[in-house]
Amino acid sequence: MNGPTAEGRKLSRSFGWLALLGTLLVIAGVIGLIYTGVATLTSMLLFGWLLLVGGLVGLLHAIESRGTNYFWLGVVVAALNIAAGVVVIKHPEGTAEALTMFAALLFLTGGVFRLVGSVVVRGPQMGWTLLQGAFGLLLGLLVLFDWPHSGLYVLGCFFSLALLFDGLGLIAIGIGGRRIVSMVSDRLDETAPTADESITSPEDGQK
Repeated sequence: MNGPTAEGRKLSRSFGWLALLGTLLVIAGVIGLIYTGVATLTSMLLFGWLLLVGGLVGLLHAIESRGTNYFWLGVVVAALNIAAGVVVIKHPEGTAEALTMFAALLFLTGGVFRLVGSVVVRGPQMGWTLLQGAFGLLLGLLVLFDWPHSGLYVLGCFFSLALLFDGLGLIAIGIGGRRIVSMVSDRLDETAPTADESITSPEDGQK
């Protein structure tokens, strides 16, 4: 029974690390909701570095695949990613304002399409679709009316909420996983034969 017990401990430890990571993400999300401006700049810098690193990796792949039909396409895509990453890193506030405007337009168009679609189709989920459309339209208008000042906190708020909910999900998985592993380990311990029961004499075997 050393094997299953050892595996159970490893699984329990892994789920514990997941719960710890979730706790850190929740803390980061709460801090981000308090300091939305810092969260916005942080998310923009992370986005810029992701574009830059992704562009460099794509450029290396394109160089390795030179001579193929997709060489120049890979070079162009990598160059665009690198240029976009440099722009985002150098101008995080301007990028945040532009992305906030784009997000507001998405909310507006999505809300209008949901409202019109729910009225035209009149399906069984009409009330829920109307509520979603009205919420998206209202959110888009609020962000748009406060633009460009909304660019300082909208993306940071979304980024912090994503961290918060991801962290809560990891905590739930970690705690639930540890409970399941503990229940399975206890069940295995109950059904495992003891040392006295596992040793039988030759006379018992002949009987």
